[in-house]
Amino acid sequence: MDKGQNTGGLMSSAGLVRYFDAEDSNAILLNPKTIIASGVLLGILVQLLTWVAVTPVA
Repeated sequence: MDKGQNTGGLMSSAGLVRYFDAEDSNAILLNPKTIIASGVLLGILVQLLTWVAVTPVA
């Protein structure tokens, strides 16, 4: 293999890196704490609904 020949390793992924680094002006920006809090609240809601569904009605 010639030393001047490009094997396409790192260069082939350069477009993907550029694509994922680009910021979209129309993107929804959310605080990471909001995502974590939403996940915790959803988990609590699921646990409560499971408890209500399993609890026998007297």
